[in-house]
Amino acid sequence: MTLRTLYVTAPDGSRLATDVCLPPTPDPHPAVVIRTPYGRTAHRAELRGWAARGFAAVAQDVRGRHGSEGEWHPYRSHEEEDGAATIAWVRRQAWSNRQVVAAGASYAAYCGLVTAVTAGPHGEGHGDGAPDAVIAAVPALGLAETARESTGPERLRARAGWWAAHGDRSDSDPDALEKALARDPRLLEHLPVVGLGERLDRELPSWSGVWDDCRRGRLVLLGSAARIPLLAVGGTRDPFAEDTVALWRGWGGPSRLLLGPWGHRLTGGAAPVAGLAAGGRINLGALYVRWAKAALSDRIDHTRRGVIALGDSGRWCRVPGSDDGPVRETAGVAGQLASAAHGAPASPRPTALAFGSPTGLRLLHGAEFTADPDRPVRSDGFTVPAQPERADRCVLLSPPLPRPLDLAGHAEARVRAVSDAPCADWAVRVVALDPDGRADPLAFGIVRRTDPPGETVDITVPLGTLGRRLDAGTRLRVEIAGHHFPAHARNPHTGEDPVTATRLAPSRRTVLTRGSALLLPVTARREYVEPVPETCR
Repeated sequence: MTLRTLYVTAPDGSRLATDVCLPPTPDPHPAVVIRTPYGRTAHRAELRGWAARGFAAVAQDVRGRHGSEGEWHPYRSHEEEDGAATIAWVRRQAWSNRQVVAAGASYAAYCGLVTAVTAGPHGEGHGDGAPDAVIAAVPALGLAETARESTGPERLRARAGWWAAHGDRSDSDPDALEKALARDPRLLEHLPVVGLGERLDRELPSWSGVWDDCRRGRLVLLGSAARIPLLAVGGTRDPFAEDTVALWRGWGGPSRLLLGPWGHRLTGGAAPVAGLAAGGRINLGALYVRWAKAALSDRIDHTRRGVIALGDSGRWCRVPGSDDGPVRETAGVAGQLASAAHGAPASPRPTALAFGSPTGLRLLHGAEFTADPDRPVRSDGFTVPAQPERADRCVLLSPPLPRPLDLAGHAEARVRAVSDAPCADWAVRVVALDPDGRADPLAFGIVRRTDPPGETVDITVPLGTLGRRLDAGTRLRVEIAGHHFPAHARNPHTGEDPVTATRLAPSRRTVLTRGSALLLPVTARREYVEPVPETCR
């Protein structure tokens, strides 16, 4: 197998650096195309793995990055145009059989997706510039999706890190934000947030524009008209996990979802093997090849199927919403606890973990608390004061689980509460405590609300898609706070935009246990599946 660097000409004449690795046999081959801002050379081992399995493998630096000419502006239309030109170029090569799979992770997944849904008629893959299938791992679906939660709050820490590392530059410095924080540990506390670019040691003129676009859902909407197969891969610990699920649910063609116990780098927990040459609990590379061959030969059922790992247990089950029917989300924790106490099977009725219930969540402290942006609840620590002099959050705790519990599906908190601020964020964090008290994050959600000050309101906080097995003896701790910093920008409580605000004010909060509950997707019957065959059929 030989690897060559070539240059593909973009519509405006820019030359895009492109690595091509071909199988050893001379016959025309299907191709896999990866377009990335993170450096094409990092994919060379992956290209050789694809080529060893019969694919012509192509990795390209997007315009303005690393070896490619032009100016890079993340999420602008040049990704659609350059992607279509590249796929059309691949199809004209003598080594191509004209079948193309667009693949990538994070921003590279966006590059493949936007080409798939814009280059061909209705995403059917018939145009020369449209792929025949897409593999999208931990997709970053757009500027608005990456900058803010769907519920409003700004993703400060992640966006600051990404833009400092990659924005407005032709190369990358992954440690740029850490270096800046070493010089100024309070860097992310300075106001206004929009001025962060001026406080780094290099120019970052695009930073202010990160927060301008609030329109979400463009790719998901376009994907609803797609007819080509999609494999969406995500991690339940990835901040973009719900975008991955939304893409899968909304895709118009055959779609598969694989959600493992991973973060955005597809590591952590029962970490998969990303490359094509090694073994592991799930060899993602081998899975990609198997799925791609099935998709290109039209052997993927025209259905929606998804599987989710139950944490690090090694067990997988179907994601609720798959065409084969949902995992049974019937019994809540309170029902499990009550039925276990009486020796009876779990209740088939949907139940919730009610606040203030003996078998639900007992209030420890903080029914009344102060959300102070000068002393925010932090996202990077799990220590909760046992008896705080001044409560900064509401804390509740469940009894120990009498037996193991499987969670698979969407979770949410329903909170009845009062705030004295015209605009307030409500952050809910659920932590699993093992019998020794060690904390392991289970779920998180944050919602921005604009309600009349002093009025009691009912707030629903989505907590994402869970896939976990909780051991017997585990307790659940629920924290309700007004901030989650530095992961999210602080709400100033003045009614001003948190991105441009320059003054902060504390906010008094009250959580009413009556009418509040935690809803968890507890599987009432174990229905396990094998993830690879389920994904590739």
